[in-house]
Formats: sequence, structure tokens, C-alpha cells
Amino acid sequence: MQQILDAILAGESGSDDFAALPLPDHYRAATVHKDEVDMFEGMATKEKDPRRSLHVEDVATPELGPGEALVAVMASAINYNTVWTSIFEPVATFGFLERYGRLSPLAKRHDLPYHVVGSDLAGVVLATGPGVHLWQPGQEVVAHCLSVELESPDGHSDTMLDPEQRIWGFETNFGGLAEVALVKANQLMPKPAHLTWEEAASPGLVNSTAYRQLVSRNGGDMKQGDNVLIWGASGGLGGFATQYALNGGATPVCVVSSEDKAEICRRMGAELIINRRAEDYRFWNEDGTSQNPKEWLRLGKRIRELTGGEDIDIVFEHPGRETFGASVFVTRKGGTITTCASTSGYMHEYDNRYLWMNLKRIISSHFANYRESWEANRLIAKGRIHPTLSRSYPLAEVGQAALDVHQNLHQGKVGVLCLAPQEGLGVRDPELRAQHLDAINRFRGV
Repeated sequence: MQQILDAILAGESGSDDFAALPLPDHYRAATVHKDEVDMFEGMATKEKDPRRSLHVEDVATPELGPGEALVAVMASAINYNTVWTSIFEPVATFGFLERYGRLSPLAKRHDLPYHVVGSDLAGVVLATGPGVHLWQPGQEVVAHCLSVELESPDGHSDTMLDPEQRIWGFETNFGGLAEVALVKANQLMPKPAHLTWEEAASPGLVNSTAYRQLVSRNGGDMKQGDNVLIWGASGGLGGFATQYALNGGATPVCVVSSEDKAEICRRMGAELIINRRAEDYRFWNEDGTSQNPKEWLRLGKRIRELTGGEDIDIVFEHPGRETFGASVFVTRKGGTITTCASTSGYMHEYDNRYLWMNLKRIISSHFANYRESWEANRLIAKGRIHPTLSRSYPLAEVGQAALDVHQNLHQGKVGVLCLAPQEGLGVRDPELRAQHLDAINRFRGV
């Protein structure tokens, strides 16, 4: 791997030079083990520690198939799906790998007793398989996490509807929290030239998810002037939703859980902020068995105080069970609740009278198709949307990075340096970076 890293750091090697480099037989990767899926049995979710389940070890380099690419990973990032994988909730991901392995002899490579995790990367193409024409060794890339087969007609109007749609690094093996990753070539996109490796790696999953959920016609179809309620507005998903609202002429109403997170939203340019902890909203009773509609009313009143008497047009909803009843209630008549993730629980409860009698809509949203991901990455590359990276860990400390996200100790995204020996490397357009440095630093919380 040192020879590959030296070539990347030198920044002078061409496609032929990278193609001539020998591929490693093994590489370091963050994995979970199939024989440990019961290690947290009987423990409460918050007590499960990813530092125990995530291993950093040598794994064999997978065979390169048609339409695929091997990428040297300079940096990656933690997403909530990595937390789910590491604590084996709601199910262990080895079931995903087993089902994928039954699809074809080539897919069988993914069915292993270990799972290389991670759904983000920034790095350099090392090699491509047969049938790949647009990407060459040596190109600097980021990857989105949609893996599709596209043999069915169902996915050809929207690839997210492909029956064999999977999230790379979560429902497939050989993910991005590693020195090398295996991706389909149609996951690749150009690395934004003004960003460091760790900054470029951090937006992938959450930026594309936020774009589809809020901006795309497949999601909220946000327009200028919309009032958008954004839960967790300083976090990985919410931070990008806040930027898209501001960038698109909407008005974000940012819900956060601390004054530090409120300040991050202000640095982004948001003005309407609800600190739910300081204002002590209690949507559920203490034993979690029933909701309190009076708290929904209180939240709605607070929103109207901030907006000058207007209700919410779109709710950017991802906490799930804890907040969903309130989200449905506070949305205006004819408004939209877009939902993904459900990090506080999948079993949502809401009063259907406020949905059906007021003609509100619930729209499900799951990651993004290639076109949506490309557009989201293009906005990053143009400096219109900025990474929300808060800190980075070395690959050896990936368990601590996942624990930060699991315990909501982070602000924005948490990055992981894979091959990159230190932060701050990989900037290819210093002039563009200088134009946007203030914004980059503000959105990092610097």
C-alpha cells in the first residue's frame, strides 16, 4: 500500500503509472464478524459499544468484476448505518450479504464471515473491470452508496426502485472504511477539487439523501418561500437539509438539542431555531407508551411565533418514532412530511385525523439515484453546498468514531482517515478553496 500512497501523495502520476502499480493482496479494513452477532444480546441499545464489535484488520482484496472499480481510499466517514451494523441492530447485516450472495456467482464474493463496512469514500481509482470506459486509474473520485443491478425494468425510471437496490457497505461487502474499496463504476463521481480528502468523503451519503428527500421531485420538491422544519438541523443529514433550504430560497426552522448545535445553524445562515432541550418538549410520557398532543400544540405555536404566523410546508423527518406524531401535527394543510432513517425507532405513531382530514402527505425517501447524487456532488464541487465535517479519526480508532455518532456526541459528520496520513491533504484547487474557506470553516464549526 505504501507504493500506492506515495503515488497519490506525489500528485504527479498519470493513468498509466497507476495502472502499472501492483494491486495489494490484502488491505486494512474496519469489519464486523459473523460469529459475534450475539455479543450485545440483552443490552439496551445505547449501552452497545461499537468499539467492541468493530475490528481493524487485514482482509483479502476481492476479485474485480465487470463494471466495477477498486479504489484506494484516502478518507471515509461514519454514517448511522455503520452504527446499526456495529451494534447488530435492527438485524445483523450478514443476512443482507447472504441474500446478495445467492444472486450470482460474482455476488457470492460478498457473502463472507466478516463485513467490511462504510458507505462513503474519497480516493483514487486503482483499477477498473471489463466494460468500464468513463473512469481510469489515477482519477480522484468520491462514491455514492447506491448499488444496483438494473436487470429489471423497474429501476430504469428511478434506479432507487431497482428490485436489487442495495446500500454499498451496509447491504454489500467491501465498503469504504478501509484502505481499498470495491464499488460499481456507476457509483463514482469526481472529487471536489477544493476539498481535502476527509472533507470530500464526508458528504456522500447524507448529502445525496438530503437532496432527494428535500429538493428532488421524488421527495419534498421544495420551492422558494417554503417553511421547512428540520429535525437535527446541525447533524449529518440535517446540516445538508439546512443548507439546501437556505440555498433554494426556503426558510429553515431548525430544531436542535443544544446551544452549540444552534450556533452551528446560525453559522450556516439560519435564523429560526428551536432548542428542543432548552424548551423541554416532551412528546411522549415518561414510560414511552403514549404521546402528549398538548406538546404538539406547543411546538406548533412556537413555529408560528418564529415564522410570523405561518405553518410548516415540509417537514424533514428522520428521528422517527420520537418526533413523527409532532411532525404530522405541525405540518400545514396540504403540506408534506418526508421521512427516512427513523433513528429513534421505526414504529411511528401519529393521529391520522391530522393527516387525512387536512390532506397532508407522507413521502418516504431512501438515499438517492445516480442523477440525484451527481447533482448533489456537483453543488459541493461548485462551492454552493459545503461539508459539515466536525472531526476526523484515524482508521485505527473507527470504533470511537462510531461511538460518537451512536451517542450523538458529534456535530456534523465524523470523518475517518484511511490511507491519508494526516488531515488537510488532497486540495487540488487552492484558488476555489480560498473563495469558500470562510464557509467551509463555519460549517465545520471552527
